[in-house]
Amino acid sequence: MLRRALPVLLVVALVPALGACAPTIAVQAAPDAANPACAPVMLALPDVLAGDLEKARTAAQATAAWGTGGAAVTLRCGVTPPGPSADCQQVESTSGTVDWIVQASDDGTWRFTTFGRDPAVEVTVPPAVTKEHSTSFIGDLAQAVGHVEATKTCS
Repeated sequence: MLRRALPVLLVVALVPALGACAPTIAVQAAPDAANPACAPVMLALPDVLAGDLEKARTAAQATAAWGTGGAAVTLRCGVTPPGPSADCQQVESTSGTVDWIVQASDDGTWRFTTFGRDPAVEVTVPPAVTKEHSTSFIGDLAQAVGHVEATKTCS
């Protein structure tokens, strides 16, 4: 009986160890990552973005990622709140409206930073993600980001 149980026990013991080998996405913590207002944001983040980008592990406080390696959407809570900008856009979703400063870099990376919220939240979307997905999933973050009260709007 013990001979039959031993392989099963080994497999059960290895499963958690293999999960620990899952890659960690490198995301640098924001300057105000320790702000207590980031905690409810982080707890409310969705497990999946854009229908198929699963949440991945990160090693820095108040950060999150969805996807893998160079094809990961990353989020940092606690970035410096941006000032008014012509790049400010209101994004409406079923979970509410969030104002974002939307910027695209020359390499095709999109950066969304909440406007009128302190601490601010920054989401970075690399070109590898936008090849397969629209950035409209930014609206899916409204429920989480909404935990930081808006004090200003784009208009």
